[in-house]
Amino acid sequence: MAKFKEWEKTEIKTSDGKKQAITPLILSVSRSTDVPAFFTEWFLNRLKEGYARWINPFNQQPQYISFEKAKAAVFWSKNPQPLLDRLDELDNYGIGYYFQFTLCDYEKEGLEPNVPPMEKRIETFKKLSQKLGKEKVIWRFDPFLLGDGLKIEDLLEKVKRVGDRLNPFTEKLVISFIDIDCYKKVKNNLQRHGNFRELNLSEKNEMALQLKEMNREWNLEISTCAEGIDLDKFDIKPNRCIDGSLLAKLFPEKKELMEFLGVQKSLFSSLGSDFSEDDLKDKGQREACGCIVSKDIGAYNTCPHLCRYCYANSTKGIVLKNFKNHSSSQPGITKPGLI
Repeated sequence: MAKFKEWEKTEIKTSDGKKQAITPLILSVSRSTDVPAFFTEWFLNRLKEGYARWINPFNQQPQYISFEKAKAAVFWSKNPQPLLDRLDELDNYGIGYYFQFTLCDYEKEGLEPNVPPMEKRIETFKKLSQKLGKEKVIWRFDPFLLGDGLKIEDLLEKVKRVGDRLNPFTEKLVISFIDIDCYKKVKNNLQRHGNFRELNLSEKNEMALQLKEMNREWNLEISTCAEGIDLDKFDIKPNRCIDGSLLAKLFPEKKELMEFLGVQKSLFSSLGSDFSEDDLKDKGQREACGCIVSKDIGAYNTCPHLCRYCYANSTKGIVLKNFKNHSSSQPGITKPGLI
């Protein structure tokens, strides 16, 4: 299979005239903001219109995205309840999807000030799993961090408390360890809130060992997100959050997607010998990220969850100003920061 170069392009009609647009097969919705929690209406409106506009956060240049060929979407969310209630509408567009559902337990520490209470999030997780199937709802507990009285044993207790309730409703747990020093936004936001820190190598290994012990009861696949550390001896593998193998397993009927992934289908086989996710690696992500290529359609500084450890938000004031501006804009057009 040839290595991925770029998405094909097409011409679309917009309110500003004809534009060149890329035509991705896979959407990431979104690494930059919680679309299901805050922008469900926007997303469904954009699907109806057939395109969206994305603003490059580094050079502020616009890019148009046509949904003409979109066959799959990966949703990232801490509260997909608004989209859960409208999945039937989403299904009308013929796009297969699964969820990366981040469900941590940092209520006591105040690290996720605007997420719903734990009980509500757990109920949403269960309902989503029951509706879609547990293979389509991946539990994320990320990131792990320490400080301000939060110790290894506290973290482990939090994970176990959540995992004991969620494990019948998912097949996978994805974890990560916080990176503070390399993200100025994260460092500044955490310093304003308390004295938190990264885990050292010994602490990471201790977390992995104890997770392996917990998992004897859960029997989940446990993976790391964009971590360079080797935890293979603890049965913890590197993850692909945008996962070609999972897409091939979940949506084998989508011929164009299978061809893109290089999957050779027959009545009795699932993955052919031509299948190689390395050829589709997303070069725009961190080196340790295993994701295959997709098109992310979110915007930085628009998520009102205001999680203290978030790399996508600068300050509370900027986020709330952006959210207010986008929310007051013409429905379905500029929320969240794109057209």
